[in-house]
Amino acid sequence: MKIGFHSYVLGVVACTLAFIFPVSPMAAQDAHFHNAPATTAQLKNPYAGQSAAVAAGSRLYTANCGSCHGIRARGTGNIPALSQGPTQSAPDGEVFWFITTGSVDNGMPAWASLPEQKRWQIVTYLKSLKTSTSAQQSASVLPEVTPVKTNAPPPQAPFTDFRFEQPGKVRKITPQDLPAPYVTESAANGPQLVARPQAAWPKAPAGFSVQQYATGLDNPRLLRTAPNGDIFLAEGSNGKIKVFHGITSDGKPEQTETFAEGLTQPYGIAFYPPGGNPQWVYVGDTDSVVRFPYQNGDLKASGSAQHIVDLPHGRGHWTRDVQFMADGKKMFVAVGSASNVDDPDSTPAETNRADILEFNPDGSEMRVYAYGIRNAGGGLAIQPKTGELWCSVNERDGLGDNLVPDYITHVEEGGFYGWPWWYIGNHQDPRHEGTHPELRDKAIVPDVLLQPHNASLEMTFYEGIQFPTEYEGDIFASEHGSWNRSVRTGYEVIRVPLHQTSRASGEYEDFVTGFVVDNGHVWGRPVGITEAHDGSLLVSDDGSNSIWRISYTGVDKVSGPR
Repeated sequence: MKIGFHSYVLGVVACTLAFIFPVSPMAAQDAHFHNAPATTAQLKNPYAGQSAAVAAGSRLYTANCGSCHGIRARGTGNIPALSQGPTQSAPDGEVFWFITTGSVDNGMPAWASLPEQKRWQIVTYLKSLKTSTSAQQSASVLPEVTPVKTNAPPPQAPFTDFRFEQPGKVRKITPQDLPAPYVTESAANGPQLVARPQAAWPKAPAGFSVQQYATGLDNPRLLRTAPNGDIFLAEGSNGKIKVFHGITSDGKPEQTETFAEGLTQPYGIAFYPPGGNPQWVYVGDTDSVVRFPYQNGDLKASGSAQHIVDLPHGRGHWTRDVQFMADGKKMFVAVGSASNVDDPDSTPAETNRADILEFNPDGSEMRVYAYGIRNAGGGLAIQPKTGELWCSVNERDGLGDNLVPDYITHVEEGGFYGWPWWYIGNHQDPRHEGTHPELRDKAIVPDVLLQPHNASLEMTFYEGIQFPTEYEGDIFASEHGSWNRSVRTGYEVIRVPLHQTSRASGEYEDFVTGFVVDNGHVWGRPVGITEAHDGSLLVSDDGSNSIWRISYTGVDKVSGPR
């Protein structure tokens, strides 16, 4: 059944705050929160500081906002945190006004129908996160649940859902498989994060084992391996970059240190110049790229952050991955869209967003390398043999369960990948019907189509010798998991076989699964992925706040050079 835009917005009320509280103010805003009337700053919160209001607001937040904005409102995936930034600095009255009034353009319905007391309680809870240690601690305790059977009918191939994801299962989606828009209603099915059940553990193919490499982390995001084998991790919520040195005999880090802190929302990490002797660590820090001096083996930055370049920022996708050309001459930065499908022609906030931008390493000479890519901020990678840029992309929502596929693809210089007017080649988004017909035949079909709403994030090419030879050169990627699908999908690590070539043939394979409890609850959400110096894979998980280590222990294990 086709639904209109307003019905779509009301349908996603569980994620109503998904793009409304920006990481930093948009240029179009004035001094007030989302252009709130000046008089709203004078509104007094009648429940400010009251513990009962904090508790009530916490329950309301969990029911309406937590599936997207996460535990303690610290953000999940590409959804920004509410526990920091403008939400915390704005007067209570301005936040209350915005919750009440909404903004259809930003995907935020008006909550005027919610009793005034409850709106103030949500504000009170959000504000408590900045100062109340007890509120944060109580909110961080994850509930335990008993799985509930999902009675939905099985999905029709090539589409799938969590019930049928299993290690080793090969899948392939083609443009011809795509349904028409609005065949199903747009779902609001954000996950509730719960404690890992006692018997639950990530599942890998036969011959592989999964261990917990690190625990007790704080919103672990992208992982990158330094040339000397140290593992760098971005913790997006607390503004830190951590380093893990070595792997013990029982699969744990030998040493853990904080390399840098005081960042805004770090995500992308890149070593410069490429090769075995980098001098700098570059960090994509949501509204800028900064760098720290670095020598192999440094576990703490030897100097303060140096600003390289400002980036487009504001509401919406906040992750900024960074990569360098193999020769080090150019830097790529992926900047996701500010919205789901706003038209850049009439939306200044989308300027230089939904793009992969190219710079000199000093931040000069910016140009758009490729465009119409809704959000590649979760994962860029350089193909080791060809030096070609690849990306992992979150596509748009709101067109039904099986639209639009996320994807992994090599990136063509100057290439147009469809957003927001077209998708997967010449399929026009009905919300922009008749717009930009000249781009119809220019929209590139990506190499590998993934399940729609999978939320594909970091990717890496496997260059190790621990896994069997058939895995050499293959892509592995973390799938953070869906919210806009009636029966959830993703929440896994996938493998894209390249068959010892530099090209994908369209299929992908479920590789590590088991993070979902049932259709309402999950305990893990893969985000980052990198290859450790011993050839194992490390996967960050911002659901369990841990890093998993996937190693091969089978009988055909490679013991020497290929």
